[in-house]
Order: sequence, then structure tokens, then C-alpha cells
Amino acid sequence: MTTARSPFDWSVTDPHHNNEYMRFASRRSTVLSTKGVVASSQPLASSAGIEILNAGGNAADAAVAVAAALNVTEPCNTGIGGDAFCLFYDAEKRTVRAFNGSGRAPQAMTLDVLRSKGVDGIEIPGNSIHSVTVPGAAAAWVDTVEKLGSGKLTMQDILAPAIRLAEQGYPVHESTAYLWGRSEKLIKNASPNSDEMLFQGRAPRTGELMRMPTLARTFRELATKGKEGFYTGRVAQAIVDLVKSQGGVMELDDLKDHLDRGTEEVKPIQYTYNHPAAAGDLEGKEGVTMYECPPNGQGLTTLVALGILDELQNQGKVGDLASVKHNSVEYLHALIEALRLAFADTRYHVSDPHHSEHDVAALLLNPKYLSERAKQFDPTKASVDLEKGSPANTCDTVYFSVTDQYGNACSFINSNYAGFGTGAVPSGCGFTLQNRGAGFTLSADHPNCVAPRKRPYHTIIPAMATRGDELFLSFGVMGGFMQPQGQIQVLMNVLHHGFTVQDALDAPRFCIGAGMAGPEGATSEVYFEQGVDQNVVDQLAKMGHQVKVVDGWGRFQFGRGQVIQKVANDTGKLVWAAGSDPRADGQAIAQV
Repeated sequence: MTTARSPFDWSVTDPHHNNEYMRFASRRSTVLSTKGVVASSQPLASSAGIEILNAGGNAADAAVAVAAALNVTEPCNTGIGGDAFCLFYDAEKRTVRAFNGSGRAPQAMTLDVLRSKGVDGIEIPGNSIHSVTVPGAAAAWVDTVEKLGSGKLTMQDILAPAIRLAEQGYPVHESTAYLWGRSEKLIKNASPNSDEMLFQGRAPRTGELMRMPTLARTFRELATKGKEGFYTGRVAQAIVDLVKSQGGVMELDDLKDHLDRGTEEVKPIQYTYNHPAAAGDLEGKEGVTMYECPPNGQGLTTLVALGILDELQNQGKVGDLASVKHNSVEYLHALIEALRLAFADTRYHVSDPHHSEHDVAALLLNPKYLSERAKQFDPTKASVDLEKGSPANTCDTVYFSVTDQYGNACSFINSNYAGFGTGAVPSGCGFTLQNRGAGFTLSADHPNCVAPRKRPYHTIIPAMATRGDELFLSFGVMGGFMQPQGQIQVLMNVLHHGFTVQDALDAPRFCIGAGMAGPEGATSEVYFEQGVDQNVVDQLAKMGHQVKVVDGWGRFQFGRGQVIQKVANDTGKLVWAAGSDPRADGQAIAQV
């Protein structure tokens, strides 16, 4: 048996399983740098970001380069046909800015129209053309560079690495090949233009050289014409033609409307986790403040869960989480139940704030409300009933984090929603259209009911944490409703257990599954990654949790995170520490 590399090497404590497999065979070291760092789920995309940093760009410039390169190298998760959100830490002003790059439903999209077209049930099916909302990513890329970038580089400079990869070709990586193959049938059936997303009529395999010339053409138009190159003209017409050919209601004016509005800068929502262990050794600076984009995103779920965990410790319902053993019964039960309580609220209340009468974040983060919610926690059994909604499992998003030598950080996320989204390819464009409209609810009295020019409930959430006004972490964990769950688990690993950022990502996770109807006390299934002690899983089952252990490719459902930490040191020189999730192909790369 090998000696444990770190103090939390769970493989050593479980003699019943193969040690190396239990550790996910990561063996990744934390990446350290005094300049910039890029951490993404794809090595070629991380390299694209480094190229932009070396050319004089800042974290925002590099983030857009990474987003575009990921569209080329990992289209099974992301693309310009989807949406994007970002948080940006301005080192000079010591502030966090937030941008919502999500698109809206077409003007003609109403509940009655959907019913007349045979769309029934609780939600719009993910493979339906009616699930296509206006793509917001293209505008988000341009606006990120214009509003947050260094001003030294043009969009042509920033998109150059992605265009080069698309035109010259790139070797498909292992995880991407697996996910691409899983969606081959979807792509072939979704539109007449499937060959633009296939290799010789099929999904590419690991190591095969994939070229995407039509995507390169789309990128060139965005680079030279700006947002108009996507939301008007050839690309916009191709999107509308495809949607309408399948009975959809999107018009050119819907894309023009997004162009006119631009990416929305929003005030980030935040919660300061005041438990004493969070303050660290920084005198006069209490706690760690978590930042999220506000609704229509689900970042509020992370903050509510964090607030409930704070209250559970303050009320003595659980021990100090810094002292409770990592991934023990007490520890996991507290995190699972706090997240269930958070999801029960946010899955119902989160919607487009422009279509709501209430400030949902202010209501749910009210200290009195959090205190009352924490009182529902039972330390002896699983007792939370999610009648108003529960998370589902999906892992088809890309998250990445970029920092620069000036101390800025960009926490960025881009997504098609489910895999290739609808799988439908606008002719001559080289990307698939997202199915984010599946996030709407088809119930007339629900806050998240579909409506004209409304944004749906969004799962993708970048995160940041500060200590006082100093950046602490720029991070995220992609994967649908796994995202707030992953953020909480990774944050606690670093904050309470002293894990390095790489170790925090390597550690095995849980994922709350879809809610299950049943008798009083029934709860949603909880998936545990192989590596969590089986005795712990068995005890949680006795407490009422419906448990299932997952291994192999199924580990995708536990998300794929990237973390960059600003490290305190005695020299006063900036040092970044970065990690990249072993559940993906990616890596963190430091700027030289």
C-alpha cells in the first residue's frame, strides 16, 4: 500500500477496495504561480487562455478565449449556441462584478401556444425545438471583453486560438469522445445539418483529429462584426430558419432584441459565512463572503445552504464542521439536509426577476428565515420533504477560472444545458442550439412559468469567495443541479479541513438526485461517489437516506470543478494555487 500523499487520503482508510481506484487515480499536484493561471476542463482550452495572458490580456480577455476554445474542443458541453454567466474580481477596486448572459424565450412563446403545439406535461422536453431560447453566450463574450477586458486586445486577437483549433483541427480527448458518442443519435436526428458536428458521419473517437470549419466561420464573423455578426445577418437567419422549420416560434426580432439589450450587469448576491473557523488568521476580518449571480440563476441555493449550515452550528444541532470528521455520517447528513432545504425553496421561487414582484434573494437570505429553516433539521434522520421541487442529474456545462498577474479573477461558466442541447445545428454555423427552455415550468401559477421574453430557471453558476475585500477563491463545479452541491462540498473541504484546492476537488462527493414521491419521511435518492466509506453510506441509509454508490463514467454526475485560490504568504508577492477536477480531461496551467 502506498503512503498517503495527503492527510485525507481516503483510500488508506478503506482496505476493502482498490486503493488507487478509490483515490480516483488523480495524483494531480496543486499548480502554483506568481502570474496568471487558467484552470479549465480541457488542456487545449487552458492553453488558449495562457496564450491571451501572454499577449497582454487580463483575466476577462483570457476567459473569453477559453470559452471559445472549449466550444471547439468540448462542444458536448458548451458553445456559442448556449448561455454564459461570469463574476469578475477587480483587484484595483477590490470589488466583485456580475454579468448575466442568459437569453430569453421568443416573444411569441406563451403557455397557450405551447399547448396548441402539443407540448404537455410539467416542462418543455429537452429534445424539443421549443426548448430553444435565444443564445446569450455570443453577446456575453463580446461584452465581457468590452466591459472587463484589458483594452489591449481585440476580439480577433482573443478568438484567434479557437479559430485556429477549429480550422486546423485538434485531437479529441477521452471524456469528450465518450460524451460525444453518447449524443451521436441525438445530433443525427435533430437537424439536417448534423454532419457539421460529426466526424465522417459519426461521433469522433479519442485521438481523432476533428475540424470544425463552419464554427470557425461563425467565430470570424463575431470577431470582425461584433455582436451584430451573430444576432443579425447570416447566423441569425440560420438559427431562425432551423427553429421555424421544426414548428418553433423564434423570429429575427427575438435575436435583435437580445442584441439591443446586451449582457446584463447585475448586482451579485452574497452571504458571509461567519462561523469562527471561516475567519482564518486574518485579524479584523470575519468570515468568508460567498458571491453568486442572482436569479434567474440557482446560485442562491448555495448561499441558502451555507446560511443553514451556519445556523445549524450556531444552534448546536451539529458540531463545529471544522472538527467533525470529513465525509463522516454527521458531516454528510448536515450538508445533505441543508442542501435539501435550500433546493426546496429555490427550485420553486427562483425565476426571472424581471417577471417577479419579490426580491427572492433578500427573502430567503433573511437571518430569521434561515434560522427557522435550520430548526427543521433532525440530526437523527433524513426528514426533509421536497414537495416544491428537487434537483435532477446532468453534467453538461463547462466551468473555468482565470486569474492574472494583476490580481484580477474571472469566474466564468458557459453551457448548452443538456449535452449538445437540442443537438440541432443551424446550417453553416457549426454549433448546436441550447435547450435551456426546458428549465421553464408549464404551470400557469408557477413563478417560473414560460412567458414571452422571459428567462428560464438557470443551473449554471460561477462562484467567488472573499475574506474581507481580499479575493479568497475563484471557483465552480459544473453539472446542472450538482453545481451548488459541489460548491458547498469543495468550499467546506478548503475552509474547514485545510485541503489544498486540488485535494478539495479530488475528494469523493455526494449528489442529491430527483425527488421521489412516497410516504411521510420519504426523501430523494442520494448518490455517493465510490470512495465514501461504505460504513458511512450504510449508516446514512439507516437514517432514511435512499442511497446509491456510483463509480466509473457515472462519476460525471458529481460535477467537474476548477478552483483558483489566492494564497497568503510572508513575502507580500501574489501567489495563486490552482486545481482541476480529475473527473474531466482538463488541467490548470500557470503563466510563465
